[in-house]
Amino acid sequence: MEHPDHPLTEARRYGYVEDGGVWLRPTLGQPARRIGQVKDTDDDALRYFAQRYEAFRTKVDELLQRLETADNQGSYLMKILHLQEQCKQHDGLGDYETLHRRLREAEDQLKVSVARNREKNLATKISLIQQAEELSDSIEWISASEKVKELRQAWLKTGPVDKELTEELENRFHGAVQLFFDRRKAFQTDRKALARRTVDRYRDLVNQAESLKNSDQFEATSRQLKQLQTAWRDVNGNLPKKQAAELWTKFRAANNHFFERLKHHIESQRVAAVTEGRSGVPSSAEESLVRKRELANRAEALLSVPSNQAVNQAKALQAEWKQSGAVRGPESDRLWQRFMLACDKVFEMSALDYYLRKRQAEGTTATPTERAQAATAALRKFIENDRQELDLLRDNLDKLSSAPANDQFRQLLQGKIRTFERKIQTKTELIAIFSAAVSSPGR
Repeated sequence: MEHPDHPLTEARRYGYVEDGGVWLRPTLGQPARRIGQVKDTDDDALRYFAQRYEAFRTKVDELLQRLETADNQGSYLMKILHLQEQCKQHDGLGDYETLHRRLREAEDQLKVSVARNREKNLATKISLIQQAEELSDSIEWISASEKVKELRQAWLKTGPVDKELTEELENRFHGAVQLFFDRRKAFQTDRKALARRTVDRYRDLVNQAESLKNSDQFEATSRQLKQLQTAWRDVNGNLPKKQAAELWTKFRAANNHFFERLKHHIESQRVAAVTEGRSGVPSSAEESLVRKRELANRAEALLSVPSNQAVNQAKALQAEWKQSGAVRGPESDRLWQRFMLACDKVFEMSALDYYLRKRQAEGTTATPTERAQAATAALRKFIENDRQELDLLRDNLDKLSSAPANDQFRQLLQGKIRTFERKIQTKTELIAIFSAAVSSPGR
């Protein structure tokens, strides 16, 4: 049967009272040290410090019990080392030697367990790295993305490995993951760019159709619109349903508008032919040529008119040209070239004036020479952009297969090439005009 005052007996075994102080006997390689003082009686003081030891021992017992069932035992290592140090510094009376030995044995077992776990962690991380590196080249973007995310979660849940391996493994794993997501981002960027190019292509066809819908050159425009319809089918773009429907509605409306006008034109021609047959009065091609000469001269004179007025007058002249009658022959073609070039100059001048006004500092006024120099620089810049577009079109035309299926698209490219060649010619002639103004400012 345990002695009724067992705590006191244990306290005297590991400590003593001397000169009013409580002393712990030599332990753990340390000499005896004073741990407190006597406040009431010697026995009360000894019992108090024996209870302090018991509280500390209970703390050690609880830690070692939790360690046995812990999932992440490695996290207990620092706590065990800390308690070992406390065994040498704790103010109590008891068997610190035994507590220290138990903690050291737990430390040794824990180090073995940690080493074993780190080997398992290493094997797990190597496996995760291999899987990530295999996925880094995948193009199954949806399924591979899910797998990569799962690998990242598994990596975070996997415990540490030896410190000298940590950086290398981290770099390999995260490098493979980053490579996959960089490739996916590049793919998505390319897909968006392709979608934008598809939309731009459809919009270009819509704009071309709308620019032709009021044309009075019925025969040529009919061919052009049919070419645009073929080009529309050749795009074969994959766009959101709503966006595709909106573009198609605009394109179809422009086509329908023209062909409805063509229908009325054919009917009016039939009626006119019948009327002419009855009256015996033929139409005059010479009158049409005279009218076209007059329109070309008036268009060329518009360069001396302020651009904001010249634009409206050029548009009015274009409307008159449509009503001037159809004439075939070399002179008609030359007049058409003169007229179109003159109108182009008017529209280019208007765009140039707007460009220069936007870049001119508020409240300042440029001299005629300064304006001519700025206009020349701007036109050269515009020509450079036009040449880039022209080179791209020519390159696309050169790469186009000679298959008959591409004939209509080839004609479309050739038409756009002629348009840019005319733009460059127009701007070049304007540069000559401005350069002459700079070299002869007094004129």
